[in-house]
Amino acid sequence: MKLGILFSGGKDSNYAAYLAKKEGYSIGCLISIISENNESFMFHTPSISAVEKQAEAMKIPIVIVKTKGEKEKELRDLKKAIKIAIDRYKIEGIVTGAVESVYQASRIQKICNTLNIECFNPLWQKNQLELLGDLIRNKFEVIIVGVFAYPLDSSWLGKKIDYNFIDEIKKLNHKYRIDPAGEGGEFETFVLNSPLFNKKLEIKEYKDYGEKNSWRREIKIE
Repeated sequence: MKLGILFSGGKDSNYAAYLAKKEGYSIGCLISIISENNESFMFHTPSISAVEKQAEAMKIPIVIVKTKGEKEKELRDLKKAIKIAIDRYKIEGIVTGAVESVYQASRIQKICNTLNIECFNPLWQKNQLELLGDLIRNKFEVIIVGVFAYPLDSSWLGKKIDYNFIDEIKKLNHKYRIDPAGEGGEFETFVLNSPLFNKKLEIKEYKDYGEKNSWRREIKIE
């Protein structure tokens, strides 16, 4: 079966793509939504413009659709992107990186039902600490590109997800109830390398924006 990957550039969509390929599915394309709304309910926004470089590294075509990011209305743009992928790449289903968000998962499933295609959620309800460990064991190089909860601050931008990160996030989970994999929206990530990449991505430059406990890093890839 040929599948499209709902792709944000972050750890979950990248790992979901890896699992789909590992299970023997054919990846027809990546599907990315670029939102003008940094507070989008549905879509990852930090460094989203760099997803094209990831697609190049994976040698997988990508469908990109822009949205104003208005709640619920942005779902029409997602449906539009999936329809393009069906027409252009003949996908028969999509893969999401959903782990905990019922809001996201239910709305994506509804779109798939309307379009009569399958929807796969290989990470659904996976233990978040196990997910982080799986990323490390499978040689994913993941960095933080956004933080949105106390006590996280600008010092976390660029931090790599490794075993030290897991130790830190365990403590924050215990003390502040920070979700270990950021499933409460506490942080966002970007993947610089994975088993699906033909080359590691290098950051050419970046700019940080924010204040207090809300920061985002916009990166440019060489």
